[in-house]
Amino acid sequence: MKRILKLHEQKDSKKTIHNASLLFNNIKSIDIDYDQENVLVFYLNTKNKLLNCEILFKGAMNACILDPKIIFRKSIMNRATSIIVAHNHPSGELTPSEEDIMVAKVLKKLGELMDLKVLDNIIFNEKEYYSLNKKIISSRQDL
Repeated sequence: MKRILKLHEQKDSKKTIHNASLLFNNIKSIDIDYDQENVLVFYLNTKNKLLNCEILFKGAMNACILDPKIIFRKSIMNRATSIIVAHNHPSGELTPSEEDIMVAKVLKKLGELMDLKVLDNIIFNEKEYYSLNKKIISSRQDL
């Protein structure tokens, strides 16, 4: 949790998130228990500058319940105009499940109704990530 607070403390410098690779670099700096699912939300302003990020939900080894009401309430509290949702698969497998795709679609539609963009939904493990807007990319290729 300390690392999340560290990112929060750096909000004055406001890192700009231009792509999923930059976001994944932020994820790698957060202390995450990879043995269970974690859902992270990154709150961005109109220029895609990182306002805040937090682990909103923790789950089991193969599932995590998330509540869109909490995601959007926190987004409003953070004065975000867009968000990126990310979660890990403890198995290390990055292929999105049907539930992952359904949740991403629901969040995107709800965001449109609230004039809050859901820019991406990312699945990650310790070494690579899958952006629902892109393909699997290894962190080694991002260097």
